[in-house]
Amino acid sequence: MLAAAIKALSQMISPPMRSILWRSVGLALVLITVLAIGLQRLLSWFATNGEVWAEGMLGPNFHSTLHVLSWIVSIAAGLGVVFGGIFLMPAITSLVASLFVDDVADIVEREHYPAERPGVALPLGQAILEGGKTALLTIVVYLVALPLVLFAGAGFLIFFLAAAWLLGREYFELAAMRFRPPEEAKAMRRDNAATIFTAGLFIAAFVSIPIINLATPIFAMAFMVHMHKRLSGPRPELIEPARQTNVSSV
Repeated sequence: MLAAAIKALSQMISPPMRSILWRSVGLALVLITVLAIGLQRLLSWFATNGEVWAEGMLGPNFHSTLHVLSWIVSIAAGLGVVFGGIFLMPAITSLVASLFVDDVADIVEREHYPAERPGVALPLGQAILEGGKTALLTIVVYLVALPLVLFAGAGFLIFFLAAAWLLGREYFELAAMRFRPPEEAKAMRRDNAATIFTAGLFIAAFVSIPIINLATPIFAMAFMVHMHKRLSGPRPELIEPARQTNVSSV
């Protein structure tokens, strides 16, 4: 696993990857700015008007709870774009990854696995759908964990572990679906859940580093291509001729 991570890191700045890297970073910057500003506006609205609206919906018994929540949200809104930039980065990388995963995977496969059958690019719509689902799930998990971040340091650990699970899950499935139907790729991920979660910890650590994390889609996809190859076992194209020989000899 460590060897796969080192290979992915070393290949990130190779000439074939540079064009993808700059496009990925540029798109991530645009998305993170737009989403962070949108989040800041939403939190500001909730801090000023949302408490009254929510109390009208839930009743006066929730006044104290909503007042505390409004106070929390007002602090989050004050953090503005910085807050959004930090905590939305895993969601951003999920969206960006859906556009560049196959370009990255093609380069990794050509350089490190030239004798093996290359993967088949995912349809763009399916890749965007997978990235979008992961991005939305990431935002939901992070909003649930937000109060713990503000009141206890354990919240940061929850963020880290959630990022490891979500990003490891997404990037592995994207790598696997180049060779397998979606359901088979998801089943393979479930069968190797512990290994993939551990690999996800590497991605979560990478996405936690400011500025560097803009390149997360490149590192994560290259890394998971290696992990999928490792977990796939013997190469099918080397097994098939042996099977044909055995059949012909019968």
